Amino acid sequence: MSLGIILALISAAIATVFAGIGSIRGVGMSAEAGMGVLSEDPSKFGKLLVLELLPGTQGLYGFIVAFFIMLNVGIFGGLNTGITTTMGWLYIVASLPIGIGGLISGIAQGRAAVAGISLLARRSSEFSKAMVSTTLVEIYALLAFLVSLLSVLAINGMAG
Repeated sequence: MSLGIILALISAAIATVFAGIGSIRGVGMSAEAGMGVLSEDPSKFGKLLVLELLPGTQGLYGFIVAFFIMLNVGIFGGLNTGITTTMGWLYIVASLPIGIGGLISGIAQGRAAVAGISLLARRSSEFSKAMVSTTLVEIYALLAFLVSLLSVLAINGMAG
């Protein structure tokens, strides 16, 4: 196996692991807050679930980037022998926006969701405000995802 392929696989791990950690932390802290509210008012489950799920998107974005990297490398059927060491390093660079951005935004979105859950606990009618505030963090996760995904797709085009 070439160094380029090994570096590309490390990049898939970077995208998945770091964005996943951000989602784990964000979903975990918002779920903890949500359980406290549910113990007082189980009728708020649906609204709480939406706020608790939002920080989970970063892990999904990291997985998608990793999937495209593995697809380009040929993990799912015959390794791509055209993956050079330079391309491997480029995959690592391409994985950093979603890896680092997903880590930071997942945790930040979890904190925003916790604040939204606190608002929802006191004023159920303010759900839309809690949603908008929590979703604002998502914009930066999406930007990191797009930079990583477009970079990975461009690297794949270099192989030809």
